[in-house]
Amino acid sequence: MSEEISAQLKNEFNETSELAKSLPIGVTNQEKLQLYAHFKQANEGDINTDRPGMMDFAGKAKWDEWNKLKGMSKQAAMEKYIQVYKDLKAKYVKD
Repeated sequence: MSEEISAQLKNEFNETSELAKSLPIGVTNQEKLQLYAHFKQANEGDINTDRPGMMDFAGKAKWDEWNKLKGMSKQAAMEKYIQVYKDLKAKYVKD
C-alpha cells in the first residue's frame, strides 16, 4: 500500500532540505547525522543495504543512524526532518 503524502508537506520538506545545506559551522556531526537519517528515511524508506565495512567509519555512522529509523513512515520522517532543521536553525542561526 502506497503512502499518501500531501503536496504541502513534500514542498516544505524539499525547501527545508535545500535550506539545510547552508546550516552554519558549529552543527555537530551527530546533528548532521540526524538530518541525514531522516532525509534518507523520507526519500527511500527503510534501509536496505548491508552495513559498511569496519574501516568505513563515516559510512557506518550514517548507516547506524538511518537504521534506527527502520519502520518510520516517510511522512513521519519528513515531519521530523523539518523539526530537526528548525531546532538547529533556532540553536545556531542568530537573526
